Amino acid sequence: MGADDKASNKIDDLGGKAKEGVGKLTGDKDTESEGKVDQAKSSLKDAGEKVKDAFKK
Repeated sequence: MGADDKASNKIDDLGGKAKEGVGKLTGDKDTESEGKVDQAKSSLKDAGEKVKDAFKK
């Protein structure tokens, strides 16, 4: 996995955590849910990159 991919996934994860936190603080369930979805997307992209790396070896 390239450094750019790792950084992008980490940024997406942190953005999702921030969005989830804002949603919790404001009581906005939609924003909180969006944050959780963003984190899940980041995790899936990270897992996909790891699978690709495994097949490159």
